[in-house]
Amino acid sequence: MTTARASELWHGSDTTKAHPARVYDYWLGGKDNFAADRVLAERASANAPEVTMACRENRAFLGRAVRMLAGQGLRQFIDIGTGFPTMGNSDEAAHSVAPDAHVVCIDNDPVVLAHSRALLSRRGADRTTVVEGDLRDPEAILADPDLRAAIDFSQPVVLLLVAILHFLRDSDDPAGIIAAFRRVMAPGSYLVVSHATYDFNIKVLNNSRVYNDATAPFIPRSRAQILGLLGGFDLIEPGLVDAAQWRPDGTRPQPPMHLNIYGGVAAKA
Repeated sequence: MTTARASELWHGSDTTKAHPARVYDYWLGGKDNFAADRVLAERASANAPEVTMACRENRAFLGRAVRMLAGQGLRQFIDIGTGFPTMGNSDEAAHSVAPDAHVVCIDNDPVVLAHSRALLSRRGADRTTVVEGDLRDPEAILADPDLRAAIDFSQPVVLLLVAILHFLRDSDDPAGIIAAFRRVMAPGSYLVVSHATYDFNIKVLNNSRVYNDATAPFIPRSRAQILGLLGGFDLIEPGLVDAAQWRPDGTRPQPPMHLNIYGGVAAKA
């Protein structure tokens, strides 16, 4: 997509408040961000200087998890809160192993959706579906006709909740949201999850206040709290660990510090 076209898509959107997808894009080195996003990103980085590395390791974790599951024969992937379809997105990872896999990318931001449809249509529109949806309303997502046309829930599916659950308040009932998806997932299905934490840097909690100026809250959780969201799923080895330490493949040097994001893959029990 050209820069001019990207500008047209942002026209009419509120760019004065930071948006998590644009902040993440900034940390990944992208260009789809604005002054408000960069200000928030730098304020968050002041509390947790490792955040840029954490975002990049989170994207690498996503790729490893998806490629592993595609290599095991999984062919249906639902990626909620997909964000901008930058390098190493879920569809690229799945199709690098299984060209016949179908990936559904879901987001609630209209500009993210427009970018995704424009780019993913060139990657393979017959194998990638873009759907508007909000994780806080799982029933609406599951009832979406485009999702239902792409995904056969009588067969195993991979649900990707990567770096999105920490944008849900406890009052949104993230455990109940995950359970709503689990109920319709066939045996042999998997959940891929990553989640911000304050376990290794208590100052990460300060970023909850930083995100008061954003379009979504930021709720880092402890490892125990994250595990409490995953009822009905059994984590596979090595469990819920620092995202960079989840089955490293030797293509990236290990970070010199703990990052503030856990990652794990779990099978439906």
